[in-house]
This record gives sequence, structure tokens and C-alpha cells, in this order.
Amino acid sequence: MVGASFTRVPDYSGGSLSNLMAELELRLTGACPGIPLHSALAAEIPPAATYLLVLIDGLGAHQLHHPAAGPLADAQRATIHAPFPTTTTVSLATVATAEPPGEHGWVGHFLLPANHPRPVNTLRWVDSAGHAVHPDGRGLLIAPNLWERLRTSGIEPITVQPAGFEGSPLTRTLYRGCRFEGAATTREWARASLDLAQEPGRLIFSYYPAVDIAAHMKGLKSPAYRNALADVANAWERMAAGLPGNVTMIGTADHGVIPVTAKGKHRLVSKQTRGLELFGDPRSLYVNGPQELIEELAARVPAERLTRSDLRTLWGSGSAADNPAAVTPFIEPDGALLAHQGRVLLPGHMDKRLVGYHGGLDPREIEIPLLVTSRAASV
Repeated sequence: MVGASFTRVPDYSGGSLSNLMAELELRLTGACPGIPLHSALAAEIPPAATYLLVLIDGLGAHQLHHPAAGPLADAQRATIHAPFPTTTTVSLATVATAEPPGEHGWVGHFLLPANHPRPVNTLRWVDSAGHAVHPDGRGLLIAPNLWERLRTSGIEPITVQPAGFEGSPLTRTLYRGCRFEGAATTREWARASLDLAQEPGRLIFSYYPAVDIAAHMKGLKSPAYRNALADVANAWERMAAGLPGNVTMIGTADHGVIPVTAKGKHRLVSKQTRGLELFGDPRSLYVNGPQELIEELAARVPAERLTRSDLRTLWGSGSAADNPAAVTPFIEPDGALLAHQGRVLLPGHMDKRLVGYHGGLDPREIEIPLLVTSRAASV
């Protein structure tokens, strides 16, 4: 159960990613359905006519200690929390709604659609058997989402992302109502973000994935990770230098990354999991099935068992099933296995190749930076 054994519970009352998004909506439109930032955190963000929000995938607050992160570390004003589980699609749905997972219903990397027989990777929209899945872009997220609410209030939302993401199932689903601008390189991404921010009355959401990719595949001590971090840090510095006087630039992340060695990878074979459905994330594995089978599995793996009630607390604000605005058809898990520190639980359909993981409640996963730079003090 949720309690002293948990390292962190996200601060959805004013210290998390959902609160940052609600704060920006409130400033731009004068109203928001969510909860804005705590006043002390809000005071770190100067008012502006346009906000440029940079989300660096996989950049936990602890990762700012890396020598290559210099300009990013210099801009840090505070630390906030990623939503649980600490994984990309959950945080991106939080950005797109300004609500915690318990409200928007995206509660994991692999989820169980009510109308599909297998878990689905919600980043790539491929199921556990490798078959493509075609989601209903209007039926999987709160309506109206943040982008649609901004448009209704006369604010233009624009996202700047790698050009290859345009038209993907995830983009169609999460960025309904948001203008998409593609970029081929980091320099193009930074230039497009800055150019688009010149106009007042906009929220620019600029997403940068390379740090996360390098951390997953090569590790936090690798040259590839150092290069990706230096690339975005230098881009941040250039963007900060070019900001017009009516713009505040904010930086944050969707989660941090922790190293996991080969010894930390606990593989789950079909004999151990017969009669159970496994989905979610390797660091916070969801389990559906008979309670006695869940209990038997929990006793054999390096993890803490969580009940559905525990999960609802960690997701924030109960369950999406109780929210009339949430139309998600995902099946709610019966419980979860929260992997111990430095461990992951790997059923057959989850990636065993990685050296960096996330999804749990380790402070390195859940604590993300709040970066701020602005010339907008006079707005």
C-alpha cells in the first residue's frame, strides 16, 4: 500500500507537470480546469505574452549534474514531479490535458484497450504481438484537450517536433487541435521554436527526444548521451539569447532515467505468468487476473505489490473512469508490481536491450527540472 515504503508520490496539488501546464493555461486564458502551480513555483516564471515550453525527454533533475548540461543547469529554478508512472506517453498526455493521469486515463506505456485482445505500446501503437493498431484520435483523450481549450480562448498552440513524428498515431491522438511544425535537426528545431515564439498569444511546445534515446540505448556515462545533452544545452543557450521581450522560455522533462545492469533485469517467462495479463512499464508492471495468481507472482519477483487503490493515489484524483470528460477506453489494472531499486520486470513483449529505464518512483525518475529564462519582466 502507499506509505513509508514509497520513495515519492507526485505532488499533484501544485508541484508537478500537470500543475505547470495548468499554470500556463491559466495565465494565457484566465481560467483552467486543473490545479496551477504552488505560488512559490509560479513566482519563478515571469509573466509573458507567449510561452515557449521546451520538454527534454529523459532529463531528470539529477542529470543536470553532468558537465555537458551547463546552460540547462544554470537555468534551473526548482524541481517538480513527473506524473506516475514516469514514462513518456503518460507525461505527454499530461501536457496535452493539463491534468494528472488519474484524470486523463493514460496510465502506462503498454495499455489494454477495451476493444483489443493484447497490450498495446502507446508510443508506437503496435501490440505485444507486433501488429499495428489504429487508434481513434478523438476517443482516447479528454475533450476538449488543452490545445482545443487554448484555441477557443484565442491562443494558438504549436508543437515543434522531429519531422518524422508528423502524422503518427501518437501525434494524431495527443496533438488534436495543435499545429505541428517539423524539424530535421537540433538547429532547425531551435530556430523554428524561436521564430514561432515571436508572435504574442501563443503556447509553443517544443519536444526534444535525443537525450532519452541515448540514455536508454547507451547509458548515462556514454559519449552518445554526452553529445545529445550538449546538443540540447547549446540549443537552449542560443534560444535564450534570442528570446524577444514578450516571451518566457520554460524547460522541463517527462521523467528521468536510471541505469539498470544485466543483473537487474528480471525476466518473466510464460510459466510464471500463466493466467495473468502483464502491461504497463518494466519499472511499474501492471497485472490483471485472479488475485491469488497476482499474489503468487508478487512473492517471486523483486518488487512491491500495489493495489488498485494505491495506483489511483499515484495517478492523482482517483480514476479516469470517474471523470466524465475522460473518454479513454483503456482497461484499468487490477494492481501493479513496483520494481525494487535498480531492477526491472520484463515479460516477453518488453524491451530487454536497454541500459537505462524509467517508469518507477525512484527520485531520479520522478524529479524533473523547472528551467526558466525570460526577458519578459515588463509584460
